[in-house]
Amino acid sequence: MPDRIVRTPESLLRTYFHAKDENRPHLLHSVFAEQAILEMNVKAKTISFPAISRGVTAISDALVRTFGQTYENVYSFYLQRPPVGVTSFSCDWLVGMSEKATGNARVGCGRYDWAFQPHAPHLVDRLVITIEAMQVLPPDHLETVLCWLLALPYPWCSANVACASAPQIESLEPVLRYLGRDVADA
Repeated sequence: MPDRIVRTPESLLRTYFHAKDENRPHLLHSVFAEQAILEMNVKAKTISFPAISRGVTAISDALVRTFGQTYENVYSFYLQRPPVGVTSFSCDWLVGMSEKATGNARVGCGRYDWAFQPHAPHLVDRLVITIEAMQVLPPDHLETVLCWLLALPYPWCSANVACASAPQIESLEPVLRYLGRDVADA
């Protein structure tokens, strides 16, 4: 039976977060092409990923299965919404989570660079994830961080809203500075 699902960049990005944030690796098969490539550009020293993952199974392992063994309570946000019908899209992102083993809070940010197939089924061919900052906060900040993230509109949130409502925690400064760079230039 032919694939009759209509995929848009927005629906693919939403499904990607459902897979990653909710530890559902099977969903990535409806986001990434079978031979898709994931490239990780990690500038933060507090987290690591394989530099290149080839194929949807390897991508699922890196972004969901292995990630889910270490982290929980994951909340991710796109800071821009993709236009309809594009074959590429870049946007900033924000993520917060907790470490299972320590209870530490983590808050990070960076950039996604998406490339979609130009023809049906319009899946993701390539994704470059740049991690600009990944801050580790002690467990006593976890509740404050999670309350902040829960109050943000999911999964699309502007940098203005994220920064304006961020808790006053000094360790968040590198993340907020990165997110606020476009706001300051405007």
